[in-house]
Amino acid sequence: MSKILIIEDEAAIRRVLTKILSEESDSYQVEEAEDGVAGYEKIKNNDYDLVLCDIKMPKMDGVELLEAVKKIKPEIPMVMISGHGDMETAINTMRLGAFDYISKPPDLNRLLNTVRNALDRKQLVVENKILKKKVSKNYTMIGESEAINHIKVMIDKVAETEARVLITGPNGTGKELVAHQLHEKSARASFPLIEVNCAAIPSELIESELFGHVKGAFTSAVKDRAGKFEAADKGTIFLDEIGDMSLSAQAKVLRALQESMITRVGADKDIKVDVRVIAATNKDLKTEIAEGRFREDLYHRLAVILIKVPSLNERRDDIPKLISHFAEKIASEQGNALKKFSADAVKLLQEYDWTGNIRELRNVVERLIILGGSEISENDVKLFASK
Repeated sequence: MSKILIIEDEAAIRRVLTKILSEESDSYQVEEAEDGVAGYEKIKNNDYDLVLCDIKMPKMDGVELLEAVKKIKPEIPMVMISGHGDMETAINTMRLGAFDYISKPPDLNRLLNTVRNALDRKQLVVENKILKKKVSKNYTMIGESEAINHIKVMIDKVAETEARVLITGPNGTGKELVAHQLHEKSARASFPLIEVNCAAIPSELIESELFGHVKGAFTSAVKDRAGKFEAADKGTIFLDEIGDMSLSAQAKVLRALQESMITRVGADKDIKVDVRVIAATNKDLKTEIAEGRFREDLYHRLAVILIKVPSLNERRDDIPKLISHFAEKIASEQGNALKKFSADAVKLLQEYDWTGNIRELRNVVERLIILGGSEISENDVKLFASK
């Protein structure tokens, strides 16, 4: 059922629009408001999938109403209804965020097409929000240890700023979770988070991957290609394992940070980019600097805020929560009944030496669920945990 609100001060036009929409589909639930003030109250107190709004009305006109609604419920598509003399204003409402406008008297086909398109757009927005929530759950930080709570506080303080962040910690500790949380809680969350694993890209290709290239720049460059920095424009780029980046690529990243400009490989033209950089490494960059493998000036540009993610052995109090989280996630993914871990099994896992950190714990939990009994016991842990 799609809820549609018609805001129009002329009763005859309200009746016609209501009749047209009600006859078009049984799934349209149509409500009316006689002016902008009444319409605003309805929007504040109800969820609508579409608003059809006249521009010239007493008390509050359509432009004022559009601006007010965009502040409280920006996801609602608003279609403006314009009289013959209101066309310039109607076009201006598009700049202010209106979905579309229709002229009086409304052409039937144009009206119904606009309504269908607007409702489709609203559905996409809703689905996108649901998807983002699901994705967000995948990057939730599990645990209440002092170290993890400190990181959560840091994320809340830093996320809304433009400060660059360097995340350090051993492999498998969840550095990417911190990066995702920083992006999702930032003003850039509606734009892309582009992840680059610097260790996984051959050194001869890293510059092309980051900054793009033009046709003919090298043998396999058969066409122009944008890089990750361009893809992340207005959003965030996450440079994982930045300690493995070549010195020549480091120099170009430094320039991108200093000037907000990048140059594709083989090109002369600079491209302006608006990107927040978050980096991560499992290396001691100060040692890398001392040994000439990492640029000190780049380090200081990246490490405005330092967040150290602890090893699992440093946060053993979180292991019971992590076990429960992984057990639920694995049961959901595999469509199986949830298996519980006995207190003795959990205690034994807390005492284990987790050289592989969170990643290793997740693998062990999955192995125990597959190979263990209906309840994971201490004996199951002794049999299968170290395999």
